[in-house]
Amino acid sequence: MKLPASALAPFVDLSKLGYKDTSELPPLEEPIGQARAVEALEFGLRMQSPGFNVYVAGPIGSGKWSMAKDMVKRLARLAPPAPDLCYVNNFQDPSKPRCLSFPAAQGRAFKEAMTGLIEGLRRDLPKIFEGTTYLEARARIYEETEAKKKALFRNLTDLTEARGFGFEETPVGFNLVPTREGQPISEEAMAKLSERERQDMAEKRKTLDSEIREFHVRVHALDHEAEQRVREMDREVVKNALIGRFETFRRAYGGKAAVLDYLDRVHEDILNTFKDFLRQEAPSLPIPVPGLVGGRPPDLTRYSVNLIVEHEAEGGAPVVDESHPTYANLVGKIERKAHMGVVFTDFTEIKAGAILQASGGYLILSALDLLRQPFAWDALKRAIKTREVKIEDPGEFFGFSTTGLRPQPAPVDVKVIMVGPPIVYHLLQAYEEDFQKIFKVKADFDVDVERDERQDRLYGRLVAKLCRDEGLPHFSAEAVAELIREGARMAERYDRLSLRLSLLSDVVREAAFWAARAGRTVASRGDVETAVAKKRHRADLPEQWVQDEIEEGTLMVDLAGTVVGQVNGLSVHLLGDYAFGRPCRITARTSVGTKGVLDIQREAELAGHIHSKGVLTLAGYLAGKFAGAHPFALTATLTFEQTYSEVEGDSAAVAELAAILSSLADVPVRQSLAITGSVNQLGAIQPIGGVNEKIEGFFASCARRGLTGDQGVIIPARNAKHLGLRRNVVQAVEAGRFSIYAVHTVEEALELLTGLPAGARRSDGQYPEGTLFGKVARRLAEMAEIVTEWGEKQEN
Repeated sequence: MKLPASALAPFVDLSKLGYKDTSELPPLEEPIGQARAVEALEFGLRMQSPGFNVYVAGPIGSGKWSMAKDMVKRLARLAPPAPDLCYVNNFQDPSKPRCLSFPAAQGRAFKEAMTGLIEGLRRDLPKIFEGTTYLEARARIYEETEAKKKALFRNLTDLTEARGFGFEETPVGFNLVPTREGQPISEEAMAKLSERERQDMAEKRKTLDSEIREFHVRVHALDHEAEQRVREMDREVVKNALIGRFETFRRAYGGKAAVLDYLDRVHEDILNTFKDFLRQEAPSLPIPVPGLVGGRPPDLTRYSVNLIVEHEAEGGAPVVDESHPTYANLVGKIERKAHMGVVFTDFTEIKAGAILQASGGYLILSALDLLRQPFAWDALKRAIKTREVKIEDPGEFFGFSTTGLRPQPAPVDVKVIMVGPPIVYHLLQAYEEDFQKIFKVKADFDVDVERDERQDRLYGRLVAKLCRDEGLPHFSAEAVAELIREGARMAERYDRLSLRLSLLSDVVREAAFWAARAGRTVASRGDVETAVAKKRHRADLPEQWVQDEIEEGTLMVDLAGTVVGQVNGLSVHLLGDYAFGRPCRITARTSVGTKGVLDIQREAELAGHIHSKGVLTLAGYLAGKFAGAHPFALTATLTFEQTYSEVEGDSAAVAELAAILSSLADVPVRQSLAITGSVNQLGAIQPIGGVNEKIEGFFASCARRGLTGDQGVIIPARNAKHLGLRRNVVQAVEAGRFSIYAVHTVEEALELLTGLPAGARRSDGQYPEGTLFGKVARRLAEMAEIVTEWGEKQEN
């Protein structure tokens, strides 16, 4: 059946669009044709049970990422805000910092309050300890101690004098010397003493030495007592300075056991190390040391609060779109500082990753980007399963301990939305055993939607939104109609529209560019056609090379006349995002034999599996159609001429079958026609892909040599709904210079190619004379007879 021009491209009724240009339309605020995906997203985002994270699957350009992000942001605005997270020092084990959680916006308040506390103590404690009251109390303690020490010394002095001894000051202290009448005994007098007097004096000295030792013990005890009294007084002074401040803290955070415990540790540490808050003389060092500049106290970083996650009180739940999901960007990291060639770190260098930033909200990731990063997938999986994040250095995975810190795991409650192609989803389902446990919801984005008046109007609203958002000139109704036709072509169905909206949006932007360049305030249909043509022109250089070689005869393709056993097939070349069709010469030679149909591509290992299946299928068709009372004595060779790479697909099966039948019947085939289509064993022609590109490729070859009106393409009738041909092809058909034929069966195609009726088998099992099948059957019978006679001769 010859198709009319009206059936070759989608038709858009401008009167039903209902507007002059898109400035009259409200912007699009609803998704186009993704009801299944929207329902799945709504369910997955609202479902609070563990493991109901969402994998958003869909092809490139389907708008899955932007739609998922828009839905997440809409729900996040209505959700409660997420908690703030802080890391603080662990005074019992500084290598294991503690994690504290606060309601939204209170983490900053706690950090500032702690900073104010420490700054206040830095300011007030030195004043207290340098004040008159404290100094007088401290002096009294030492004065009392000195008085007691003097009393002890007087008692000791009286005892030594009563026993005939006195104290003599020496460079190393005091020494006992014997006295008489208050004066030291000279050496001459000592020499005159009797032995008994000397022994008596030695006994007294020994007793006094014991008393002196006891005196030193008591003096040391008095010093220790004084120091202890001073320490206790200092502690009470500091405690009195802290009591009001910490009572305020305890009342503010009374319901948080972890915060109260931390405050108790801070309180105790300040009591024990309060001297760090007092003014100290800076040591004289050749190189400055942090914390000892200008007589300031040592570094008090241990009281800092590292606020790693902060949220606004009224900001809703967080939404984090992590574009570079490395392990560190997901989990977090522990940074380092260098000083004097030494690298060190502490809890203030802990940084949160995207998982913690999104805790209490939503984390959006690219599946491909995530899976490309070492350790990232395992880290995400672990965080989802354990509901906590443990910040570690990746070097530890290889046995290198570099940080010295083991931060307490931070609690996490996050909804993960992973966006990627469907193949990744299926691979993870097949090979990652935990995937189906932690990603229980699949939001599958469709590639097209059934076309109706509502969808046509939504296309217009999409253009209106894009024009308003990006400041583009608005589009006329005719321009929108051309975009609808382009959307139908992208969907490869005249009754459906493509949902690859990012690709369509690019067409809108390019058309707006050409309109603005021409000085038009409203984009026209011509601007859309220019945008499509220019985009194609930027990518069609390989196609032009092929067409040039066909035109000059390097690639041999006949576009006129008739040839036996030669048919113009059609193939499609896919180069990234650009596909084009071209005619290919398919030839067949038949001879007497028993090898059946031989595919030269297959024998040369240049045929794909589907192509080989197609050849075997047509062999089955031949056998069923013509094998009868005699052997099927046939050897036929098939090939794609001038192809030097693998041939795949079964869309040339009808062309190959026609070439074999033409060779058998010795009936020429019209070279002005090209044909595409798959065939089953019963002779029904099956639909194929790339029908528009194939027709346009043959049309381009014919147009270069000149359209004669006899040229055309035969396609499967079931492909008629896939037609969305370019305007130049449609116009050529309207003018009668080119034709498109749709066929249901092999017989219809053969009649167009050969000009002979195919023929139907009569009741006697024979085909009528003068038909194509009659000629084929007669030739096969002759070949069978030759084989039979040859076999008999061999037996004799």
